Amino acid sequence: MDATFFRATSWYVSAMEGLVAAVQELSHARDLDAVTAVIRNAARDLTGADGATFVLRDGDQCYYAEENAIAPLWKGKRFPMSACVSGWVMLNAQAAVIEDIYEDPRVPVEAYRPTFVKSLAMVPIRRTSPIGAIGNYWSSRRTPLPEELAILQALAVRPRSRWKMRRSTPA
Repeated sequence: MDATFFRATSWYVSAMEGLVAAVQELSHARDLDAVTAVIRNAARDLTGADGATFVLRDGDQCYYAEENAIAPLWKGKRFPMSACVSGWVMLNAQAAVIEDIYEDPRVPVEAYRPTFVKSLAMVPIRRTSPIGAIGNYWSSRRTPLPEELAILQALAVRPRSRWKMRRSTPA
């Protein structure tokens, strides 16, 4: 076995330990603020992303409720579901992996141009009738590993027993 295998295995084991810790934290979360804090940090930390966002569906809008990033993104802002990647992810109930944001028609380039973002991965929160999305962002062009995408998808699972809290968002 070569050194690359051992580094990859070591990263994966560490990421799985972190995922278990995040799920345990989520089991104690009693409000939306606690949930968003755990997820935004775990999404970024466990994948090595340069940024992570927690987006909620608010009618026909995407509300960027929380973020953890190397520079500000869109926290507190709303965008039409039809005009952003997080909306596309929720409307289509599937993940989006975008290696180059300037080459994908789902990306509103003008909203991204002032940011560090070059690549992204976004997953819906719940597969059936998504209520939000979790996004990861990188400052260089890259495609996330399948394991990194799996971590995001694991964080986005929403058992009804876990998040029994109001979904209201600030006006």
